[in-house]
Amino acid sequence: MRFRQIEVFHAVYTTGSISAAARALHVSQPSVSKVLRHTQTQLGLTLFTLVRGRLVATDEAHALFIEVAEIFKRLTSLQKTVGNIRNFGGGHIRLAVVPSLGLHVAPMAIARFRRQHPEVTFDVQTLHHDDLFEALYERTCDIAVAYDPPLHPRMQRRQLGTGELMLLFQREGLPDVGASVPLRSLDGRDMVGVATSGPVGDLFAAELQRHEVAIREVVSNQTFYIAAALTRCGAGMAVVDEFTARAGVDGSTAFRPFDPPIRFKVECVYLEDRPPSRAAGEFVATLGAALQEMRAAPPPADR
Repeated sequence: MRFRQIEVFHAVYTTGSISAAARALHVSQPSVSKVLRHTQTQLGLTLFTLVRGRLVATDEAHALFIEVAEIFKRLTSLQKTVGNIRNFGGGHIRLAVVPSLGLHVAPMAIARFRRQHPEVTFDVQTLHHDDLFEALYERTCDIAVAYDPPLHPRMQRRQLGTGELMLLFQREGLPDVGASVPLRSLDGRDMVGVATSGPVGDLFAAELQRHEVAIREVVSNQTFYIAAALTRCGAGMAVVDEFTARAGVDGSTAFRPFDPPIRFKVECVYLEDRPPSRAAGEFVATLGAALQEMRAAPPPADR
């Protein structure tokens, strides 16, 4: 059976009449009748019979429809995919983000983008900083989003926004905290999860050294959201990026920026010889808007 025959058979079977099928396909009734008649002759099967003026599917038609429905579904999907490729230059986005952006910002942006472009699909990886660039080199992702990524001759960067490092703490531990926390107030304190890997960890370590502040790491790890979980469980204060802080704060915890502030860039990175597709480019804009929206919102516990 050709696709036109499948299309006509599917329409007649699902609508129950020649006239309704013609309306669904936006063609004339004689055209539907001709294709259906030719299909029955070609297959050597009677697919519909006329019973008291109504078109009734035969047992052979019921059996055939099981297969036709699956083929029709796949062909319809193919048509949508072709249209999506034509409109976007690629209907599948392979995205890699640092784990803290995978907590809320990236999911929010993906959900928002797919509501507008439901035919675009995603493959999402959360990877640590160095692994992001390895994924780009190995071409297992198309775009990566990282904090303060290093310059590289093979890579292009697009800034999406900025972020700040925050002190995450239990409210009862700092009851009289102000709008910001002096960095010097950390001197001599026990701290949880000051992530020491990657550019943001290096940035924090450099600030501590510049202001001659010494802290004691009582629990060391390389993932901000684990540090946040430790703080929520009462293990101590932690320094995390603001996106982790905003996604993980609850009624018993709070976060504050430092004084002076410790800021970093959030950038999209891609290989120079593999620029983002049109779909990926539009998604990057959506991700940047979601990032700014989250930064502008007050902390949940402070609303």
